[in-house]
Amino acid sequence: MKIVLTGGGTGGHFYPLMAVASEINKIAEEQKIIPPNLYYIGTEEYDINALEENNITFIKAPSGKVRKYFSIKNIIDPFKIIAGTLKALWQLFTLYPDVVFSKGGYVSVPTLLASKFLRIPVVVHESDAVPGRANLLGAKFAKWVAISYPGTSKYFTKTSKDKIALTGNPIRESIAKPAQNGAYEYLGLSKSIPTIFILGGSQGAQSINNIVLDALPTLLNKYQIIHQTGPKNIDEVTSIAKVILHKHKYSDRYKAFGFLNQLAMRMSSGASDMVIMRAGSGTIFEVASWGLPSIVIPIPEDISHDQTKNAFAYASTGASVVVKQKNLEPSILINEIDRIMQDKQLKENMSIAAKKFSKPNADRKIADIILKTALEHE
Repeated sequence: MKIVLTGGGTGGHFYPLMAVASEINKIAEEQKIIPPNLYYIGTEEYDINALEENNITFIKAPSGKVRKYFSIKNIIDPFKIIAGTLKALWQLFTLYPDVVFSKGGYVSVPTLLASKFLRIPVVVHESDAVPGRANLLGAKFAKWVAISYPGTSKYFTKTSKDKIALTGNPIRESIAKPAQNGAYEYLGLSKSIPTIFILGGSQGAQSINNIVLDALPTLLNKYQIIHQTGPKNIDEVTSIAKVILHKHKYSDRYKAFGFLNQLAMRMSSGASDMVIMRAGSGTIFEVASWGLPSIVIPIPEDISHDQTKNAFAYASTGASVVVKQKNLEPSILINEIDRIMQDKQLKENMSIAAKKFSKPNADRKIADIILKTALEHE
């Protein structure tokens, strides 16, 4: 059995692919069947260690991105898509896999087009509340479409409803369960003081960092802060924090990290009472799995429509509140944190809603669909 994975360009596409691949390997081991040959077709390896851990062969293929705004690259990239599709046709013809699994993104387009031409079954998964163009294209001929948000199905008008599965978004198993034993000691925090976890994503968020720094003197009077700044921002943030918190009575309550590895993420989530975050679907589903209330600050709509729609879709469940970046001020952030943290019933209701929204075992559900599709094709 041969299975091709495609999609990427960002960790939000790539790592769910790896989570699903891991489950496919587990199912094969549990059912004592021959492990399928797994391939990842993309413009770059993205994370070679993750590919090697899951026994995935990387196949390079070019692709282009069609932008909604003016760019000289919009003239060049369509030719990249054509070249990528021709190359993908040869790659898939040579492999002739039993199924192609796409997470979307511009990287997946050539492989999806080649799959349609060669009549290779396709399974598509959409992470966001509103699907991207690549997945809308793939869904037109896909055997199955898996979605993360309940309302997303309405956008797939060309897909039979009985072929749409609400699975949730695959998340990293290694951080899905918060670690509470030893978390406070690991982070140098006190168990008696509420903890706010500010999660800026792997790259951090400069605008959020600036607001947090301005709010720190007030926040630290009541809370402990775990602040993931992004590796590029850590030096600047810590140097500014030292100046701001000079002689502050509770300066030791502020813990800044450029990057949090898997253990540190589990410890941070285990010690935290609340999360402040961006609105990538991967982040939303990880925080939901922790059962923590949250404040979501999506990337501005002129940069990403996806995050705003994700944020409001999540907030509609009662698990979170949304603050748009253009409205973000230190006083607003402080007031929203206080409003949630000081209302025990609201905090509990948000936690319950987060857990309810979380879809455990999304990776297993999608892996089952992929294997079923592949076996039907053999």
